Amino acid sequence: MISFSNINKQYGKQLIFVDASFQLNPGEKVGLVGPNGAGKTTLFRMVTGEESPDDGDVSVPKKLTVGYFRQDVEEMSGRSVIDEAIAGSGRAGDLHHELEHLQQALEDPARANEMDKILTRFGEVQEEYEHLGGYTLEANAREVLHGLGFQDDQIDGDVGALSGGWKMRVALARVLLGRPDALLMDEPTNHLDLESIIWLEGFLKSYPGALLMTSHDREFMNRIVTKIADIDAGEIVTYSGNYDFYERERAIRESNQQAAFARQQTMLAKEQRFIERFKTHAAKAAQVQSRIKALDKIDKIELPKKRQIVRFDFRVPPRSGDQVAIMEDLHKSYGHRVIYQGFNLIIRRGERWAVMGRNGAGKSTLLKMIAGASEPDSGSVRLGASLNMGYFAQQSLDVLDPELTVDEQLQRDFPQDTVGSLRSLAGAFQFSGEDVEKKIRSLSGGEKSRLAMARMLFNPPNFLVLDEPTNHLDLATKEMLVEKLKNFEGTMIFVSHDRMFLRGLGSRVLELGGESGTDRNPRIYPGSYVEYVQAMGHEAPGIYV
Repeated sequence: MISFSNINKQYGKQLIFVDASFQLNPGEKVGLVGPNGAGKTTLFRMVTGEESPDDGDVSVPKKLTVGYFRQDVEEMSGRSVIDEAIAGSGRAGDLHHELEHLQQALEDPARANEMDKILTRFGEVQEEYEHLGGYTLEANAREVLHGLGFQDDQIDGDVGALSGGWKMRVALARVLLGRPDALLMDEPTNHLDLESIIWLEGFLKSYPGALLMTSHDREFMNRIVTKIADIDAGEIVTYSGNYDFYERERAIRESNQQAAFARQQTMLAKEQRFIERFKTHAAKAAQVQSRIKALDKIDKIELPKKRQIVRFDFRVPPRSGDQVAIMEDLHKSYGHRVIYQGFNLIIRRGERWAVMGRNGAGKSTLLKMIAGASEPDSGSVRLGASLNMGYFAQQSLDVLDPELTVDEQLQRDFPQDTVGSLRSLAGAFQFSGEDVEKKIRSLSGGEKSRLAMARMLFNPPNFLVLDEPTNHLDLATKEMLVEKLKNFEGTMIFVSHDRMFLRGLGSRVLELGGESGTDRNPRIYPGSYVEYVQAMGHEAPGIYV
């Protein structure tokens, strides 16, 4: 199907691929993994023809249709959401829009003299459109958009009015509607909530075409892929299994390679000692030369390449009072839309609340009210004694100084700390080498999020209010964060779509909106997220497993 044969690729002094080979077969679902900068996006761009290898061959059959979902979404405006989604659905989408234009032409009196020509073309387009199943296209588009979290008023509304995150969902819908033979997907879950992620899992599981995707969501990868392609120091190494299998198998291979390296080093040292001892003995000259020649022919085993994961020990926060936050009779509406109506909740020291709910149920609104970023219409939010709150949301990025580098920002925030400890902090959040010299204004949204999280957790507050904290974190950093927060001695309330984060940290569950998303009677579950899933039979409100 799609094959890479002995490809080489280099950017300046950086080697991306060295005689790398890989094949994506029909119907395969493959997870593409590797550290940042390993070449995952380059591989995608070679398939689409946007880049070429320096050497080697990339073979993509001419009749093969390829859909590529990428993180940089183009400008969208001037159409409804549904029309924008349909626009990318291959030939059927093109015909859908041509039929609309022809319909307008038929109703235009100024084009009366062209009617025969327009009618002929209308008949041709209509026949091909029907043959391609075009008349179910709008229904399919609505189904996909609903699955990705859109409400009907949004679907028929102006795509230009959407935020960047929602435009990413439109771009995703467009690729899915195209039903290509091969799907390339770069972090498809980045801007989705849990309900949409679970819907997308179901869609991709039943998708008959080939899939090659990257994802920082371990659970998502585990449920979909049956093969892993690992870009490792220029090579592409494949593993038959899901992500968990890959991790176990990679560890076994590394252990075996390390043992083989140690055995070979022992043998080489023994041979070298013989050569050094007898190189001046005439009687042993033939044996010495024979062993030197034998050593030259041996394929040297290398130590397995270790991926750099920086561990960081966060400091212990000061102790707070027993009652951390008290919400009494909260009411909150946006226009005619009622979000909270007499809501009550007490958060106690040491609790870790996972807030669940469909889009519009009020998850982020609740966190904003607790953090003081938004006021309730009536009722009160009272914070307890000796409390130091850390609030993480996308707005947290506004406190970063765009003119400073990453290094300068951390040094300004923590002038009493050593450069070494601040570099370790930066490294734990994937800023290494020259990354710390980047100006904040040149960072991507994901990089800014990581920096804001690093700043907040260096001297951790005793009450963490976190709105989607794992967006843009890779798996290794996410796992590090979950492990550290498991031992966090303060209190947390968080919204997350990451099931590893939810399972690892949620000790209480607050479900908002119920199955419909509009139920104003919240459900408080006193156990962990794992127990909540077992008791309720669903991982997200209304989405059953």
